[in-house]
Amino acid sequence: MDEQFAKTLKDLRLWGVLAHWDQYVALAEQQDFSPIRLLRHVLEEESKLHAANSRRLRLLRAQIPDPWRMETFPFERQPNLNKKRLLSLYDAFEYIDKHHNLCWIGPTGVGKTSLATGFLIQAIERGYRGRYILFPDLINELFRSLADHSEAQVLGRYLAYDPLLVDELGYVEMEPTQIGLFFTLMHKRHRRKCTLITSNLGFAEWGSFLKNPHLTAALIDRLTENSYVFNMSKCRSLRPVLQDKGEA
Repeated sequence: MDEQFAKTLKDLRLWGVLAHWDQYVALAEQQDFSPIRLLRHVLEEESKLHAANSRRLRLLRAQIPDPWRMETFPFERQPNLNKKRLLSLYDAFEYIDKHHNLCWIGPTGVGKTSLATGFLIQAIERGYRGRYILFPDLINELFRSLADHSEAQVLGRYLAYDPLLVDELGYVEMEPTQIGLFFTLMHKRHRRKCTLITSNLGFAEWGSFLKNPHLTAALIDRLTENSYVFNMSKCRSLRPVLQDKGEA
């Protein structure tokens, strides 16, 4: 490859062609490719590389702490979980286009986060832009945005994710302004985007941290109206299986 050709590939950001050109030429000679077939092969390989890089970048930007996948979840250790219902929903992959919410409610260690992460990763690998965030971190970021009047920008960013996984909802003392911002985010996402929620607290206990009966009722109504709720209160802890993974 001469320097001018290499420069052209760099200018076009065709890194796969630049890295594998000699291999492509050798393959073309071995299999007697026509010019059109060689061009098609090169472009197909570049497209695959581009898709893989985009997928890797989306996963990185999602900030997922532990990349749990549905294929590795120990369903045999969780007999009280409705595996058929969950996998039917996962395999159909309609929750994104239909803007369904998915909620996992249950005690610590039963696998809520790993299951929700499995759905998040599935969407990301199919081309959607998603994000993982702990509920306390989301609340703090929304609250900080008030100081520099960037709340519209922050809300807009979290409105764009499809899906958004809010992990460990609850156990945080919230100010009225924080409650209002979180409700605004969930209200604006309602029937427009898919939101994944995990919580150690049942819906009846959400008033303990939201501190506003009317907003609590309205939030639960929006999260459950177009949703699938997985009650894992009778599921067993998987800590011996999911040890050192920080799973909740």
